[in-house]
Amino acid sequence: MRDFSLKSTITYKLYRQLIILFDDFLSTIGDTVIYGKDVLKFIFKRDFNMPALLEQCSRFGVSSLPITLSIVGMTAIIVSMQVAGEMVKQGAGNYVGMLVAILIIREAGIIMSGFAIISMIGSSIASEIATMRVTEQIDAIQVLKVNPIRYLFVPRVLSGTLMMPPVLVIASLVGIIGGGVAAHLASGLSYRAYFESVWSGIYMKDMNVALLKAIVFGFTIALISCVCGYNANGGARGVGIATTKAVVWSFVAIVLWDLVFSIIFFF
Repeated sequence: MRDFSLKSTITYKLYRQLIILFDDFLSTIGDTVIYGKDVLKFIFKRDFNMPALLEQCSRFGVSSLPITLSIVGMTAIIVSMQVAGEMVKQGAGNYVGMLVAILIIREAGIIMSGFAIISMIGSSIASEIATMRVTEQIDAIQVLKVNPIRYLFVPRVLSGTLMMPPVLVIASLVGIIGGGVAAHLASGLSYRAYFESVWSGIYMKDMNVALLKAIVFGFTIALISCVCGYNANGGARGVGIATTKAVVWSFVAIVLWDLVFSIIFFF
């Protein structure tokens, strides 16, 4: 009776749910490492389909750009509007541009870009491959003696790795410029003072780390999305579960990567 009462409590149910989620996350990471080794092998051997790669690069770099620019730009505008007025009142207007630039280049630019790409591209990759899995199209590919990792994973993962850095650069520029416009409208801060402050706060280390983050994030997002879709089962419901897993675990993965980068380069 006591055991039944314990298992019926909300605390126990939450505990069990956390255990299940943690186990699923570790399983996904394990599969990601295993498949990632095969993907890297094909990439280093330059064994991939170039037309498929170009198609996926367009998907990552062009299709995702509007939503990425919107999210990063609005984030910079909101932050700039919030801090510019108070900093100008306190005589620290010359530091507004520096603050916005550091925020965008070190953290907000890459994180928000990652979230946008996960939501739009990662979810579509997972659902696409999951649909192929549950409709047995991947089995048909294997029957034709085509390696599904080379055919499905490599173009998507390589395109994410290649296109994430330019997307980040464009989004960061839009964010910094948008922050300058917002600061001017909110506090009357001159554009010259803002952009001089921006340049005084940007260092090569920050830009190099941001580009390295973009490469790692792009690789991770595309690979986790492919893995979750590839492991789908159970018909239409399985496609939905795989897509949800791809989005959630990609979010968790890039936040953990961001923590690792912060500890290594800025701690």
